Amino acid sequence: MRTSMRGAEGRLNRGFVGIPTFCRADYCSDPEALDARFAVIGVPFDEGSPFAPGSRFAPRSIREHSLRFGHRGIVDVETGATHLGDLVPSGALVDLGDADVVPSSAARTFANLTRTVETVRARGAMPIVLGGDHATSFPVVRGFSEPIHVVQLDAHIDYGTYDDEFRYGNGQGFRQIHELPQVASLTQIGIRSLRTNPADLRQARDAGSRIVTMDMLRARPLADALDHIPAGAPCYLSIDIDAYDMPLVPGCVSAEPDGLTFQMMRELLRAIGSRLDVKGLDLVEVNPTLDVGTGITSYLAALTVLLALKEGPLRH
Repeated sequence: MRTSMRGAEGRLNRGFVGIPTFCRADYCSDPEALDARFAVIGVPFDEGSPFAPGSRFAPRSIREHSLRFGHRGIVDVETGATHLGDLVPSGALVDLGDADVVPSSAARTFANLTRTVETVRARGAMPIVLGGDHATSFPVVRGFSEPIHVVQLDAHIDYGTYDDEFRYGNGQGFRQIHELPQVASLTQIGIRSLRTNPADLRQARDAGSRIVTMDMLRARPLADALDHIPAGAPCYLSIDIDAYDMPLVPGCVSAEPDGLTFQMMRELLRAIGSRLDVKGLDLVEVNPTLDVGTGITSYLAALTVLLALKEGPLRH
């Protein structure tokens, strides 16, 4: 069932007013009835975080801060051009609410999430996933059946070992993603954490992961990080908010120094969008319980999702 959230014509709909769907998109309660190009899915899950909980509140917080953009889109102050302004009014983007989380059973939660992604894909829409911790990327990518290249923007490789009893941590997901038969390649960009396990790093490289460190990014054009992926190839984009430099993301428990500036992120998203065909994306690891001010990390997260859409799927 689809319920309009756009309100009556003439309403101001300021950011502190209204029901917080992403950018005031229509709410669709039944994925089987989805009729849109883009579908937002929240995943309020943080049971994969080994240090501090709280990212389960991120989908709600990111949605709230997305209301500050309303349905007007984003403006290029250099040219005055408006982008994404018709995304919500046209019904191209809808919000499916949150995946059903089963506390203490990550396996069941992830099964619910994978089914939702499969349904969204079957309905011809692109999933836009708001985490939650980074463990949630694995069940999302598992919902894709066709070959896909995975690009991860992150301070960490998240390539830890796992077994049947210990496999749903946020530091293990990309080993499991890399092992999926539909994943054609894994590219990990922005890696810099001094807490990286040397064995994980070696095993990721031995398995064929393209690991692009911050020093490598600074030494060459940003687009070179993608030159091993065929132009026009289908891509899944996973953005950990800790890809940004630590001062930009106080509301992230895993933040690291020496990360991406906002300008670098914009250029990377532009490079990804211009070279690859983005079929799905997630943004994860915002922790509103740690944030400062009015929620600057959640605001940056909402803005980053919009920029990823502008530079990626909406370019094609």
